[in-house]
Amino acid sequence: MESIQISAKQKLLIAVAALGYFVDVYDLILFSVVRNPSLKSLGLSGSELLDQGLNLMNIQMGGMLIGGILWGIYGDKKGRKSVLFGSILMYSIANALNGFVTDMNTYAILRFIAGIGLAGELGAGITLVNETLPPSKRGIGTLIIAGIGASGAIVAPIISNLSPDPEWWRTCYFIGGGMGLALLLLRLGTFESAMYKDLGQDVKRGNFFQLFSNTATFKKYIYCIFMGLPIWYIIGILVFASPEITQSFGIDGQISGGDAIMYCYLGLTFGDFASGALSQVLKSRKKAVLIYLVLVSFLCIYFLYFLSNITVAFGHLIITALGFFGGYWAVFLTSSSEQFGTNLRMTVTTTVPNFVRGALIPITLVFKALIPHVGLIHSAAIVGAVCFSLAIFSVSSLKETFGKSLDFVE
Repeated sequence: MESIQISAKQKLLIAVAALGYFVDVYDLILFSVVRNPSLKSLGLSGSELLDQGLNLMNIQMGGMLIGGILWGIYGDKKGRKSVLFGSILMYSIANALNGFVTDMNTYAILRFIAGIGLAGELGAGITLVNETLPPSKRGIGTLIIAGIGASGAIVAPIISNLSPDPEWWRTCYFIGGGMGLALLLLRLGTFESAMYKDLGQDVKRGNFFQLFSNTATFKKYIYCIFMGLPIWYIIGILVFASPEITQSFGIDGQISGGDAIMYCYLGLTFGDFASGALSQVLKSRKKAVLIYLVLVSFLCIYFLYFLSNITVAFGHLIITALGFFGGYWAVFLTSSSEQFGTNLRMTVTTTVPNFVRGALIPITLVFKALIPHVGLIHSAAIVGAVCFSLAIFSVSSLKETFGKSLDFVE
């Protein structure tokens, strides 16, 4: 008979993982928010701001893709708690040092190191919470982690606007690094997953290539990645390009990129809570994700083809709604984590979200390549149709994992 109560130690674990992900998202979004003032401070101007900003973003993303694999393997080989500690130590120090940079090379190196550190936090927290909580309560833990974490994207632009000082961006980085280092004190109260500690010594752990060793395992892994594609399609294409998209059908004013990101993450924060709660009520990960996918696909079509002569306020409302119904990140991560055995769970839970983020690179390239041929709106629609089709097919193909025992190995 499973215990249905969440103990004080388990609550601390959820709090640490949630606050860690909050700082993680704060740092991720902070770079986008302070990109221009920081690059201007380093002597760049004009087209260099976008070109070098994109270069730094790609360097950070490269760090996250590499870090996702390294932290995942390390977490399956050496334990979840060590990754929870090590990843936040790495990105907090890198974050704080960002406030001291005086040249582009140092900035690039520190964004790469920060990217590696940022890649481990979420996977470690989700895996540790999933393996520690009673099966019926796992979704509650992850919805709290994802919901509180997403709010870091709302706090980052607020902090960045607190001072008109052109060098304030440095203090913003110090604040992020300080928050992360303060969290290390809380981490002293966390504990290792008993499920992981009970793994036999003869069990192969953290073998990344085992995910490609047979067709069934590989398909399951790819389906988990495809399941998350629409989330970053919404963030990286529709919301990122919303200033240009909204101009194409007439708007009374101008939606800024910074505001669009903030309103999208406001929606994502509440959407993560709601989708996690919905999966608990339905006792199904698959049904909750499919409901969200269907609803947000219709909303995307409405956003691209049926808006005209809107106000900026209504534009912000639609972007918030896109974030809300695209906010199934918590259920997506929980389901991915539950699909795989204890000896590979950390590797999967850490690499899948980072590969979904990394998939934004080919998605963006296809989007840009189609624009000269079919225009901005049709290009966004075609890319979206592919992302949603792959996601709906993948969710339908995966097994239901709600309430499933995680005490098994691959």
